[in-house]
Amino acid sequence: MNSFFINDALTKAIDDYQKSYTNQQGVLYNSFLVVVVRMLINIYSELDIVNPLSISNEELFKNNLTKYGYTKNRVNLFLENLRNYYRVEEYNAHNTTKFRNDYFIIVQKDLIDMFIAKRNNYQVTEEETKYFYELLYTPSSPNPLRVSFNFLMTDNALEVDNYFKTQLANSGKKLIPEEKHYLNIKAYELLNYSMDDIRGMDSKGVDRVNTQVYDYFKIRENAINKDYLLDRAIEALERENNKVTSGNGFVDILLVLSIIATAGMLASILAFIVF
Repeated sequence: MNSFFINDALTKAIDDYQKSYTNQQGVLYNSFLVVVVRMLINIYSELDIVNPLSISNEELFKNNLTKYGYTKNRVNLFLENLRNYYRVEEYNAHNTTKFRNDYFIIVQKDLIDMFIAKRNNYQVTEEETKYFYELLYTPSSPNPLRVSFNFLMTDNALEVDNYFKTQLANSGKKLIPEEKHYLNIKAYELLNYSMDDIRGMDSKGVDRVNTQVYDYFKIRENAINKDYLLDRAIEALERENNKVTSGNGFVDILLVLSIIATAGMLASILAFIVF
């Protein structure tokens, strides 16, 4: 690869994320660079992180990382730290002499600071906080790959864990209840749910039904434009259901002929009345 988006580490991280999200139990999806992208998406959004690479707009990517109060200088430092992490890992992979990669901890602390900046300046749900914490490399991670990699990479397996909890406690902002994300009401009706049913559910219940909706229409739930795709799918289904057809070609011909005959009869009647 001769050119990179900002740097080689970030380019590889986003490329590997796009390659691996269909196999979320795989090693690549749970590798450090990909997990960094997943944490960035948790803080910002997939559109904020992936789209700038698609349109080759480096400045847009950097600006997206500042929208919750994280400064431009700190964004540049984070990108440099990520690059240094990758360079040390590349060196260690190709040489017998191995160096401890301190950037493993530094990059995660950068990400924690980004998350806390968002929490201090924007609404953050308890579910978002839990998800971000579980992505960190700590002894409490639900993923055994992250647990083992954490012990392998650092002398203090609790360093990131303690840093997150300290920063969270010092932020002093209460969590808000998780918001409910409602889809097109017609999608719920297709699955035999009324809007009253949906409003009566908690946020997790709504999310479960939303997953059923996306599965029904064969839309990836992590697609950037999933709601747009859902609306278009519903429109296509309605157009299909509104076609004047019996499903039988011969019967359809008779139906069309009868419509034509009826139209002709009405025209004759109107002509008779006029004259």
